[in-house]
Amino acid sequence: MRLASGRRSKHAIRGNLSNAAKLPAMRSENLSPVPASSIADSFRACLDLALSHYENFSVISRLLPREHEADFAAVYAFCRTADDAADERGDPAISLAELAGMHRQVDRCAAGEPVDGPYFPALAVVMRRHRVPAELFHRLLAAFERDQRQSRYETWEDLLTYCTGSADPVGRIVLLITGHGDHPELQEMFRLSDATCTALQLANFWQDVARDLLERDRIYMPGEVMRQHGVTEPELRKMVETKRTSESFRELEEDLLSRTRPLFVRGRDLWPKVKKEVRPAIQLFTAGGEAILRAIEGQRYDVLVRRPTLTRWGKAALAARAWIGLRLGVDLF
Repeated sequence: MRLASGRRSKHAIRGNLSNAAKLPAMRSENLSPVPASSIADSFRACLDLALSHYENFSVISRLLPREHEADFAAVYAFCRTADDAADERGDPAISLAELAGMHRQVDRCAAGEPVDGPYFPALAVVMRRHRVPAELFHRLLAAFERDQRQSRYETWEDLLTYCTGSADPVGRIVLLITGHGDHPELQEMFRLSDATCTALQLANFWQDVARDLLERDRIYMPGEVMRQHGVTEPELRKMVETKRTSESFRELEEDLLSRTRPLFVRGRDLWPKVKKEVRPAIQLFTAGGEAILRAIEGQRYDVLVRRPTLTRWGKAALAARAWIGLRLGVDLF
């Protein structure tokens, strides 16, 4: 999602790497330091990945304090690497081995020890600079590992526990990177952020029912909720394959949206607690997720025939509201 005008180029964004290049070498006892030049190269690799693979990065980076662009790119590179390890190998054993290696790299980042690969030197700097605990990255990796072992969820509560690993750590990392680590209400802010991140994850699940089943053989709709609406897995698979949606499925999807929307509402209580310069980006995440729910409703809950998405103009309108709110210092959401 990119604004049509005023878009910063790769070179303009890379200009912020001057700060990374000036970082002191990272040292730990009995280990050689990581040269500042290597750290800057790592941040450049992270930015290259984010700009080439994540269409929303340039918009989000415009809405957050400019000095954090490279930090968020490092977090994105970590998440993207883990996602590829989990979903692109075609063999759970290979995926689990790669994810186990990433767990070890995270521990080395936290300890200030030398790390491998193009992205981890930058991530190590982000973790130390913003006091981001390794536990948050381990939780993300554990969710990717869970995907290798579990493809069905029986209860709503079981699905929510998945989201505590797959989504919630990201919001907490954002709060820490943007300077809220010493906020007196940090734990409450974490809980409110968790509500938003879980809601975003769920909205993505309800948007991608067909894709998840066909491409990954995963069903995130809880089994008990499916049975309440008389939808069985064989029936769901047949509907996905034939692109014919039953009224029972529409009612199931409507029920799941009704469970998701209150999480977005609860997460809005985070807005007045975050710094003003961060608020528009946080609001944009919520607005985008709620817009996906409205898109699903607009298709009468039929996500099997056509995947509901936001139009280019719809994305641009949300981004513009956030950008104008940032420039004027007012809330437009």
